[in-house]
Amino acid sequence: MFLWLALIVCAGFMALRCLPASLANGRAVPELVSFVPLLFIPLVVCLVLAFLWRRRVLLVFTVAALGLMGWWHAGYFLPTAGVSAAAQTAVATASVDDGAARIMTLNTLAGRASAAEIVQLVREQHVEVLCLQELSDSFASELSAAGIDELLPYHVISDRASGVNNGGRNGIWTLAPMSNISQNLLPIETSSMPAATIQVGSATVRVVSVHPNSPVRGAQDLWEEGLSTIGSLSGYDHTYLIMGDFNSTWDHARFRELLGSAFVDAGATAGEGFHMTYPSNTVIPPLVEIDHIVYAKDSGIVVSELATATISGTDHQALLATLEAVG
Repeated sequence: MFLWLALIVCAGFMALRCLPASLANGRAVPELVSFVPLLFIPLVVCLVLAFLWRRRVLLVFTVAALGLMGWWHAGYFLPTAGVSAAAQTAVATASVDDGAARIMTLNTLAGRASAAEIVQLVREQHVEVLCLQELSDSFASELSAAGIDELLPYHVISDRASGVNNGGRNGIWTLAPMSNISQNLLPIETSSMPAATIQVGSATVRVVSVHPNSPVRGAQDLWEEGLSTIGSLSGYDHTYLIMGDFNSTWDHARFRELLGSAFVDAGATAGEGFHMTYPSNTVIPPLVEIDHIVYAKDSGIVVSELATATISGTDHQALLATLEAVG
């Protein structure tokens, strides 16, 4: 009976994941859907016990549930895109003269993250493109004092948000020179999106740092509006690299709508497993993957080699990856 109950609970979570974006509203549904990848754990336990105890009907239903989970998350385990061995070698040093770059995004928790640790990670990982969210007015100065300008000499920080405060501003730092700089790429109520264009090998890449509102009580419309605004970038003719705290996971219908047929979530195509990023400041490990590296599909760039890193002072893990120009 206990195993059937566990399977029914898992099926309930999976049913929420199937809801269309128009019905996946409120606070409870988005928050519950965030934990869908964790269902692999109880489902595997049910599978093993059903096999050992010869519960054939239960075994069939559990296999079906695991099969559906595997289909939904296939790109996390079977790569459909990846950088070359040459790119992996190239990012061992930071250089604007090759066609690869190590990239990184981090939510700084209203500027409470350790600026020194961020700069150290940028140095150790040879990061060439850095996107940060929730910057306080003083945090950029802390980064400069820690030496960020020596590693990434070009930067842009967004305008203040026009509506609800979402923890601070967003910023971009790069090794390559920036052009077509914007402090507020598209109107968004909670967190203006800075953007800048850089050259990575043969690719002209439009970098955007984003942080839409979370689906907290009374702000679900801001969450939906923010994701929709980011998704509207698909209507512009650029090779986009969009990094940040999206406050949504691959399992959210709203996030999949954002991606549409124009964008790719690097985590969901690299075949390198899940990279949980939140929360990172508790005794338990991060449980959800709400920080993402999204890029334009079939645009001459590809992203893989994802990894996370801990920075003290913030509740998010840093998310890193390697970008390669393949055009």
